[in-house]
This record gives sequence, structure tokens and C-alpha cells, in this order.
Amino acid sequence: MSAYEGQRVVVAGAGVSGVPVAEALLERGAVVTVVDRAASERTDRLAAAGATVLIGVTEPPPGTQAVVTSPGWRPDHPLLSAAVSAGIEVYSEPELAWRLRPAGAAPWLAVTGTNGKTTTVTMLAAILRAAGQRAAAVGNIGDPLLSAVLKTDPPYEVLSVELSSFQLHWSSTMAPQAAALLNLADDHLDWHGGFDAYAQAKARIWRGHDSLAVGNADDPAVAKLLATRSGPTASFTLGRPSVGQLGVIDGTLVDRAFGDEVALVDAADVRPPGAHNIANALAAAALARGHGVPPEAVRDGLRGYVPEPHRNALVATVAGVSYVNDSKATNPHAALASLAAYDSIVWVAGGQLKGVDVDDLVRTVAPRLRGAVLLGVDRAEIAAAIRRHAPDVPVVDVTSTDDGVMIEVVEHAHRLARPGDAVLLAPAAASLDMFPSYGARGDSFAAAVRALAT
Repeated sequence: MSAYEGQRVVVAGAGVSGVPVAEALLERGAVVTVVDRAASERTDRLAAAGATVLIGVTEPPPGTQAVVTSPGWRPDHPLLSAAVSAGIEVYSEPELAWRLRPAGAAPWLAVTGTNGKTTTVTMLAAILRAAGQRAAAVGNIGDPLLSAVLKTDPPYEVLSVELSSFQLHWSSTMAPQAAALLNLADDHLDWHGGFDAYAQAKARIWRGHDSLAVGNADDPAVAKLLATRSGPTASFTLGRPSVGQLGVIDGTLVDRAFGDEVALVDAADVRPPGAHNIANALAAAALARGHGVPPEAVRDGLRGYVPEPHRNALVATVAGVSYVNDSKATNPHAALASLAAYDSIVWVAGGQLKGVDVDDLVRTVAPRLRGAVLLGVDRAEIAAAIRRHAPDVPVVDVTSTDDGVMIEVVEHAHRLARPGDAVLLAPAAASLDMFPSYGARGDSFAAAVRALAT
């Protein structure tokens, strides 16, 4: 008999993760209630499968024994707050996946951090496949982790798992066999209520006492957390590695953590370019090496890696100016890594800052700015920071919010740029004030650049 047989479970949200959660619970005999903000094709589908669907309720139904929540639901949502106050367990889809994993299930090699998660897990999956293993990049990347865990035809041999702070916040037993924390910077502070709570949520990825914890030695907050670990650890650095680290020696990524010193791959072979992506490659290599992958597979996987879209991607070069799409730079930490890769920039920025300050970012990158074109709901905060730290840099304020806004943005950037410059979309902000996703924002920018090039 399933542990969920007869258990009364609320599934909060009928989105990408909520649907497979509800279906898996129904298959195991749970009494499932799906709560969402509005009726949809998904809620209709779940109702037809046997779930009770409630729209807009803010209290768990009487008798509720557990709530499985989607990451879009904040901890202060009335339904979740009421559940916690009533002593009802609340957890995430990855936590459910961990609880439902079958005997002999594929090990999880997990990644979290403020930035670089998707790049790292897809790099890791490429390395694992180069080693001949059936592997998938899953989790917060888009494919529900639950579906991968329950796959049986054939099952995966290893999973490269991206975990967000939201998912980790609502976890209690999930303990991946190895896990990397890439970096920590202000992000999602409105969701977590402050940096300390955000950092502690991220650190839950290292819950397993015997699991390998991999951390970024160059990030003070991560290094401090890693130093408190009593189990096995490894770290990575962009400098020369000490014993127990992976790092870079004379332009080559080197492993000194898992046996004798061994060269892995030339830094010049890592894509996308940029120091932050060298760090991502080192983190992926550390997880793979800890899993027993040979150096040759690390080399082949990274050399053959195809970067995910909207990450420091060159769209076109027009009249000597490079137009680069890094729409995935949705917070100041990510934007800084992107901006640091170019010497002279017309910066396209703005959107939803999520309660995060941009002052330090603008102060740091001010010497690189040729100009800035700002859009989105919080553009005034970026403009004010530029006035404080780079008062001579011309700023164009784009007030339009219609579908053609990126055409206007790219035209302004084109006028500001000079040969040798990069026009860089690195918004430092989320996209949902104007676009369905950061991907849609990047696609719109790329389309406007291609129109300019014709």
C-alpha cells in the first residue's frame, strides 16, 4: 500500500509542477484537492482525473494532512500561512519527488545559487552523458523533477538537478548525494523576507550528512557556510587551486580535489564566455568528479556543451557593434558578471528589481558604460543610480510598454553605440512586468537586433 493511500493532500497551484504532483498523488490513492487562483484547462484536467478543485480559497479544507506547494506561492500566502499555523506539513514538488523515489533510484547531483544554476546543471548533464550515463537536467530548469524520478522506460542513471531557494525553503528530508552552492547575492528578498533567510534556504541543499558539499571558495558567504560543514566537501576557485579544490592554472581547469592533480579542459573551450561561466564549469566538474566521472568525460562534455538560450549570447554584429542577449541576468549579481565581460557597453536594463538595490552594481560598472537604455517598471531606480555614480553617461528612458518596445530600445542603443562597443541586454531585473518570461524578453531583443541588421 502507498504511504499516500487515503491521505488528504492539498496541491497549491496547478502549474508546471502542480499537475504532475496532483496526478502522482491521485495514482497513489491520495484524496487530492487542487487550489488555484483561476480555473483553467489544467484544473479541468485534474478534476476529470479525480481531484477536487477549489478556486481562490485561503484556508486548507478540513482534514488536510499535507500541502504540496508550487514555488510561485510565497510563504506569506494565506493558505500556506494557515497550514503552517495549523501544524500541517507544507513541502515542495522536489521534496515529494525525493519521498517517492523508488528503491535503487538514480542519484541526484544538485545545484543551487543566485546565478548560474541552469548553465551548471546543463553542463553537468553534458559531462555525464559524455561519460556514457543516462542523465537528464531537471528540476527548476523546467522539466518537473517528479516526472524524471518516476521515469521507468528506461530509468535515468543519474539526475542533474536544479533547485531554487523557493523549492529548498519547503524541503525537510531531501538530501542529494552531492550538491553545489554556486554563489549568494541579494535576490528574491521580497519572497524570503531578507538575505539571511534566503541564504539559509539555499544551504539546505547540503542537508545530507554524508553527501558531498561543493562550494564557491571565491564567494565569502558560500565559503563561510561551507566551513561549517562536517561531512565531505570540495570547493572551486578561479585562482590556483589548493588541495581539495578545483581551479585554474595557466588557462586550464584543474582538479586537485579528487585524487592526484589532473588537467580537465582549457578555459578557452568553455562556453558561454566569461569568468562566471568558468566558475559554473568548475562546479559542474566537481560534482561529476565526485560522482566518479573520468577527466576525459569532463573535457569532452564541456567542449561539446551547447549553451542555453539568453545567456550572454551574441545575436549579431552591426557596424562594428556587438549585440548580446543576456536576458537571463535577472538580478544585479548576474548582470555584474555579464557586464564585467565587456569593456565598453551600451547597457539595456530594467524590469522588476524584486526589492534589490542596484547601487553597488552601477558603481562597479560605471567606468564601462557608454550609455544606457532603460525600460520596465523599476527603471527609475537604475536611472537614479547612474546619475549618482556615472553622471556623464547618457541615459534613454523608454516609457513604452507595448509589444514593439524592444524595437525602440534597440534603435536608441544603436544611436549611442560606437564601433567596438557591446550593446548588452543584462536587465538586472525580472521580466514579468512587461514580458511573459525572460526568454520572451530575450527573443524580443534578438528580433529587434536582427531587424536592425537587415
